[in-house]
Amino acid sequence: MFREVRRKNRILDSEERVEELLTDSEYGFLSLGVEDNGYAYGIPISYVYDKDSHSLYFHCALEGQKIDLLKKDNKVSFCVVGKTKPIAEKFTTLYESVIVFGNAHIDLPEEEKRKALRLLVKKYSPGLEEMGETYMNKSWERTGTFKIEIKHLSAKAKYC
Repeated sequence: MFREVRRKNRILDSEERVEELLTDSEYGFLSLGVEDNGYAYGIPISYVYDKDSHSLYFHCALEGQKIDLLKKDNKVSFCVVGKTKPIAEKFTTLYESVIVFGNAHIDLPEEEKRKALRLLVKKYSPGLEEMGETYMNKSWERTGTFKIEIKHLSAKAKYC
């Protein structure tokens, strides 16, 4: 179902480093289906990786282009990029990246929505969890969440 990585020498096979990239990256690029105008839609978005459920969580508005596309087709990909370093004299770039493929779920049960928002607060506002709870409760009705249930991932790196 998924293509194999063409350059086998670029496969990032360290599960530990893959997990670090998914955990520590500040944001990634979400790729969704094709718009009515025929163009693919991709956006940078913050997220949190939950290794216990092998899922990625996001917060969002309750409506908009992203939600419309997820309702049409929930198959998505999400890419994070770690360290990069152009090597000008060799006409190359050192890099590491992970691409996740999975199914997005937008109608999360209330407790899973709370879990997602708490994980996001813990990642992006550490030490402010109590304030995060207050903020979450005040904005609950206008805040959406969704998750990507990871079906497959591909990780590549070039270190030298």
